[in-house]
Amino acid sequence: MAMLIDLARAIEARDPYASGHAARVSTFAEVVAARLGWDDDQLEVLRIGAALHDIGKLAISEHILRKPGPLDESELAEVRAHPEEGARMVGLIGTMPAAMPAVLHHHERWDGRGYPAGHAGERIPAEARILAVVDAFDAMTTDRPYRRALSEKAAIAELRRCAGTQFDPEVVDVFVEAWEQGCVGTHGALRAAAS
Repeated sequence: MAMLIDLARAIEARDPYASGHAARVSTFAEVVAARLGWDDDQLEVLRIGAALHDIGKLAISEHILRKPGPLDESELAEVRAHPEEGARMVGLIGTMPAAMPAVLHHHERWDGRGYPAGHAGERIPAEARILAVVDAFDAMTTDRPYRRALSEKAAIAELRRCAGTQFDPEVVDVFVEAWEQGCVGTHGALRAAAS
């Protein structure tokens, strides 16, 4: 696990706006999965996938990661390649193949309009469906070079609005319930794994 922490730190070192992102995503994902009744083996795969979900960003230029304005088409294509690049990197590590689907598919959409494969609904691996929700929540509630953070309340409203199109509605419901019960917060606080 120490190697995973080092890899996550390497990703975050290139993008100051991502500081603590992997840890928060992992915490949020674990809360959701525990509430869904996942066993220890499933949770471990999810933890690894959460820690490495953005490893492919190591292949993105710092100029793009730190760009304060909108991305052009070629820059957007480079960003959208990070799940595939990340899955390739996880494959090279060799000891973590079970985490590859989470890394590869965390930007798929429930309605099939995501990337890289355009999978929809339950064709998207369960780990990736959880990561999609919690990754989006953390991204919305932290400052980015191109916009200020949203409030938690606004981010929750956006998750609800996009449930059934961008996000798995069950995962959104479970995450929102955990948030409303005070089990998660934007600083990665884990106050109760399951209620």
